[in-house]
Amino acid sequence: MLKKNVGNIDRIVRALIGIAGLAGFFLMGASGFLHWAFLIVGVIGLATAAMSSCPIYSMLGMRTCPMDTDK
Repeated sequence: MLKKNVGNIDRIVRALIGIAGLAGFFLMGASGFLHWAFLIVGVIGLATAAMSSCPIYSMLGMRTCPMDTDK
């Protein structure tokens, strides 16, 4: 399981971007690369928001959530 490394504000922004990406995929008359780019951005945005974890943040050693102090 991936460790939580995405904070609340970051999760909200990712969810909004994901919703916008999926809306673009389903509602806009785009075709080709742009059409699929909307889908990819939407799915990745919503998935990382739902999991509170970003694999790229993990690779770079970044985190936007507060550290656990009870350990």
